[in-house]
Amino acid sequence: QVQLVESGGGLVQAGGSLRLSCAASGRTFTSYAMGWFRQAPGKEREFVATSSWGGSSTYYADSVKGRFTISRDNAKNTVYLQMNNLKPEDTAVYSCASPNFVGGLPTTPGAYAYWGQGTQVTVSS
Repeated sequence: QVQLVESGGGLVQAGGSLRLSCAASGRTFTSYAMGWFRQAPGKEREFVATSSWGGSSTYYADSVKGRFTISRDNAKNTVYLQMNNLKPEDTAVYSCASPNFVGGLPTTPGAYAYWGQGTQVTVSS
């Protein structure tokens, strides 16, 4: 059974940084893209970033481009989201996800089969 567990969320002031981690287990992690999404209260789930299986290809939402960096350590079955220059509008529950097919850089929630429980990120102004 595939399990994804996020950590690293918290409260930070605007302009600060956080690094989220997502530890995966239950299958061959290296074959699949990994993505990060976020959901703020009253809003739909929003794509943040995705990484190819090897980490050489990445894609970001325009709202986080230049501030967030997705990376992965396949030896540790872990994907990271480094978040710099955080803004109050980045406040949300952040979740990592993994698709059920090999390859690609999916950006829609429907393309992902497995989800973590999420970690809260709160940015104060």
